[in-house]
Amino acid sequence: MIDFTPFYLSLKLSLITTIVLFFLTLPLAYFMARTNFRLKPIFEALISLPLVLPPSVLGFYLLLFLSPYSALGKFIENTFDIRLVFNFTGLVIASCIYSLPFMFAPLKSGFESLRPSLFEASYSLGKSKISTLFFVALPNIKPSLLTAIVVSFAHTMGEFGVVLMIGGSVGDETRVASIAIFEAVEMLDYEKAQIYAGIMLFFSFSVLFLLYLFNNKKF
Repeated sequence: MIDFTPFYLSLKLSLITTIVLFFLTLPLAYFMARTNFRLKPIFEALISLPLVLPPSVLGFYLLLFLSPYSALGKFIENTFDIRLVFNFTGLVIASCIYSLPFMFAPLKSGFESLRPSLFEASYSLGKSKISTLFFVALPNIKPSLLTAIVVSFAHTMGEFGVVLMIGGSVGDETRVASIAIFEAVEMLDYEKAQIYAGIMLFFSFSVLFLLYLFNNKKF
């Protein structure tokens, strides 16, 4: 019998991560696209680091950072009685970190593609920077915005290495779809693994197909 709980957990994790990343990354991408300063390449390199860093390396450092033996992990556990490793909360934090560049890069590229005169016209009409961001800039970068949201969601949905390091496989708490596939293969249950993998393959293709379909249309 196929257990769909891992897919529910993956969808839940991907949705929460995408929402959190959108509101955290939107002002950051806007600022980085509209500002030049000496340390900008360093910040951009740090933000983009999960793109090239092996998941095992990133997962290892996140495990040290979030463990109850670290300053942050100990503070969170003592204050809120929440352990950040091997539970869903820790997965959300880890997911936001390793999916950050997938939200940041498209948004930044979209903002950089806008003409400076667009912002100047908005400011001349008395609109604030926040109003300009939400009501002028965002409507003009719909393809980039859609790409950032969809790719961040899909990447979180399929991540394995970091999820395994931080969350492990705890029943209905952290056993997401990618972990379920790995465990099925380990148990030589290739029939279940094929079904799980087929669902993920269909989902990934559908997401990318819809993304390209909408981006090829005129908004």
